[in-house]
Amino acid sequence: MAINSKMNPLLLLLSFLVPISQLSALPFTQHINNVLDLGANPDGHTDSTAAFSAAWAAACASALPASVYVPPGRYLLPKAMKFAGKCKNSAVTIRIDGTLLAPSDYNVIGSAGNWLLFDDVTGVSILGGVLDGQGAGLWACKASGKSTCPSGATTLGFTNSNNILISGLGSVNSQMFHIVINGCRGVQLQGVKVSASGNSPNTDGIHVQSSSDVAILNSNVATGDDCVSVGAGTANLWIENMACGPGHGISIGSLGKELQEPGVQNVTVKSVSFRGAENGVRIKTWGRPSNGFVKGVLFQHALMVNVQNPIIIDQKYCPDNKGCPDQVSGVKISDVTYDDIHGTSATEVAVRLECSKAQPCSGIVLQDVKLTYKNEEAEASCANAAGTASGFVQPSSCF
Repeated sequence: MAINSKMNPLLLLLSFLVPISQLSALPFTQHINNVLDLGANPDGHTDSTAAFSAAWAAACASALPASVYVPPGRYLLPKAMKFAGKCKNSAVTIRIDGTLLAPSDYNVIGSAGNWLLFDDVTGVSILGGVLDGQGAGLWACKASGKSTCPSGATTLGFTNSNNILISGLGSVNSQMFHIVINGCRGVQLQGVKVSASGNSPNTDGIHVQSSSDVAILNSNVATGDDCVSVGAGTANLWIENMACGPGHGISIGSLGKELQEPGVQNVTVKSVSFRGAENGVRIKTWGRPSNGFVKGVLFQHALMVNVQNPIIIDQKYCPDNKGCPDQVSGVKISDVTYDDIHGTSATEVAVRLECSKAQPCSGIVLQDVKLTYKNEEAEASCANAAGTASGFVQPSSCF
């Protein structure tokens, strides 16, 4: 796979998303729905759900571009909220200058799936603000081993939506996933900052699945799970200028849990750094039959600092050895390029390509890779993987 053969999905996004440089030109002075005017209280204790619902309803019902404005302060939203389309306009701007607070009692929304969910919307922009999921109590519950703990709520979800912009948003201490993009087309996340404890379970920073033409740019994720996770049915994903760590790195997968599953294709990850992470760039599939696939992936210009698995393909994923022992993955992985990957590994094996016996990896390219372990050359381990190495490659290719 030629490194320059990909079409930049970002160009597709910019054809219909509002450019960042033009945000100041948005019709923000017209049809402003200020949540304070609708009864919200910025004291961090008073339920402001009704005011936010009213502001969204008014903006969504406007025939002209409209906005929701959240002034500085702390706003308690103690219930799961759904902001639903279809709106009468396709340009709703939500400008947040304050912090939105989830309930401190994790049981209130812990089984709701999402805290803040946008469904079937088009042309929604979220600018600024902080979302505080107050998830530490749920993490502690899960750590205690109690069987009564709810699974937890995603902080911010978009489903079945198009032409979405999320810029300058902060998400802290989510109960579960921070941001989920599911079944969407044309999404740009710019300048997003995600933060949670390094031991917080299932707190993926950004999860993308069943979506196309998505760009994640200039963002920082420090959490207890994947920095970015890529689910089945994702195509034309562009990730650039990201800092990850702690956490589990950027992961395509886990894939192949189901027999019938859409594939992942055309993914570019470039100019990223990983510090103290469990993984760097990872492709992960269940060890069980599936017709899924991964193809057309470029990992380029990545810095690893004390990362346990800088480059890893794991096609034997089988958590707790349940539902898949002694099975092999049916997911076919092909045309994956690793270009200019350098830095330090926290383990001796810095490149681990454990591919499927049933569907060996093909078209793997290692180019200009330099990874060291304790100031010495690291090692590489391959199984059922075929490809080429060019330029300076350290550790030496194991194809």
